[in-house]
Amino acid sequence: MESFKKYLAEFIGTGVLVVGGCGTAVAINTVTTGYGGVVPTAATIIAIALAFGLSIVAMAYSIGNVSGCHINPAVSLGVLISGGMSVKDFFGYIIAQFAGATAGAAGLWLVFGSNESLGANGYGTGVSALGIGAFQAAAVEAVLTFIFVLAVLGVTSKIENGKVAGLVIGLTLTFVHLIGIAFTGTSVNPARSFGPAILQGGAALRQLYVFIVAPLVGAAVAALIHRFVLNTKTAE
Repeated sequence: MESFKKYLAEFIGTGVLVVGGCGTAVAINTVTTGYGGVVPTAATIIAIALAFGLSIVAMAYSIGNVSGCHINPAVSLGVLISGGMSVKDFFGYIIAQFAGATAGAAGLWLVFGSNESLGANGYGTGVSALGIGAFQAAAVEAVLTFIFVLAVLGVTSKIENGKVAGLVIGLTLTFVHLIGIAFTGTSVNPARSFGPAILQGGAALRQLYVFIVAPLVGAAVAALIHRFVLNTKTAE
């Protein structure tokens, strides 16, 4: 029963992240296009970045005491490598996260009445604002996920950070979105990319592998560095 509660919390949290973050992106882009692009690009990026960051903050203080509020397979991988969770829970978490992200994307499809744009990540001309290729997209996602997961592992490694951890994690997610939106739309979360891509199909689905593999690589490197280099705990 305890495990079910954790998996349910991850399902709900990831769904909220997709609805809040991707939903804001779709809504803003729709409004911007409908009114001739009058909303400044900088304002659009800031608004979307804040939507993702605030979604994390809201969920951290809602479900954090139940599951730790990973709502991201990359974070769960980082926690697993750092020794913070069992293999069983790891797989339970990622299944719940992918399912939650898909449910969130389905909700957006229902609300907006179309699956043509669900906030999917991507690269290339006409998809990425900077028109970058697959290799550049993978590099950006790996680096940004490294930064994000390293921050998550660092702030949650000390009990005294408990009250501010959610805020720090949310601000860090906002930060990496501010950097990455123009490149790939910013994933740093395989589940967040999976939900919209699997329902949107087309190029988003064909490019999905980049947004699954690269964040996991970045997360693994962050976890290894945190565990074996930055860990301040020493053997007695």
